[in-house]
Amino acid sequence: MPIYICPNCKQRSVDVDGVEGMSGEPVACHSCGLGRDVREGLGLEPASEQDPVALALEWGVRRLGEPMILRARSGHRKPVICDLFPAYDDDGGLLVAFSPGIGA
Repeated sequence: MPIYICPNCKQRSVDVDGVEGMSGEPVACHSCGLGRDVREGLGLEPASEQDPVALALEWGVRRLGEPMILRARSGHRKPVICDLFPAYDDDGGLLVAFSPGIGA
């Protein structure tokens, strides 16, 4: 029986086929998540002085209709509207929903 051992927290889990469920994504740790900051991972920048991601994480509140800038791999910057939903679990993640911004 294959076992996945998280390199970060050393928690073990059963890994039957090397992928997460039916998604085809590689197995990840369910305990620590091994995630990156959403701003770094998606190239998000606040469109104003106030950072809605930081506010959602700090206060644990939803932020709806927040204008932000999404930077693509090609370097292009696109305005987007973000809805941010903080996770109320142990790892403190964040769910982000996007829609096209004004002028997109």
